[in-house]
Amino acid sequence: MSTMRVEVQPAVPGDRPPYDALVSYHPPFVDPAFKMVEAPHPATLEEEVLLRYCEVLTGRVGGPGGQHRNNVETAVWVCHTATGVEGQATERRSQVENKRMAVRRLRRKLASHVRTLASRDHHVCSPLWTQRRQGNKMTVNPESEDYPGLLAEAMDLVVVRRYDLGGAAKILGITMSQLSRLIHHDKGAFAKMNAGRVACGLPALRK
Repeated sequence: MSTMRVEVQPAVPGDRPPYDALVSYHPPFVDPAFKMVEAPHPATLEEEVLLRYCEVLTGRVGGPGGQHRNNVETAVWVCHTATGVEGQATERRSQVENKRMAVRRLRRKLASHVRTLASRDHHVCSPLWTQRRQGNKMTVNPESEDYPGLLAEAMDLVVVRRYDLGGAAKILGITMSQLSRLIHHDKGAFAKMNAGRVACGLPALRK
């Protein structure tokens, strides 16, 4: 998996309407505040696959009062090499448990800080999104294994539509409030979304 170097707002194959509709065509928006990678989004990958694109380090971490939280190398850092985004876990006494927690945190960070170029107007919802959606609602626990993938898909579409939550929600088949709530579960993603909205001349959202 490699990063993408984007200097203009490129079109996605299949995203351009017929020639007689070009007058209303809007190219996908690329926000330089995010790191871009090629699809599929790394947050959607299974752990075994994701780790192929990561560097895993172990070590010790000192605790408060000079005491060592880990007498052996149970602390784990997992870094996505293409983007430099890192997840770490030090609180467990088991290296295996810390690795699992570090990967989970990495996937959340990737979902909020890294983007893939989605189709602005012709996005097709992933099987995961379709499976988890209930009517026009998306109810998911932010601690769920599914949450990073859902967040990544939502953020990719919101950003490519220049932070048009209403338009993104319509394509995703949920209400705008549901989409906002989904993103709000991750404070970092919500803050980046609001920063992008303000930069585009749109009001920040409370929730």
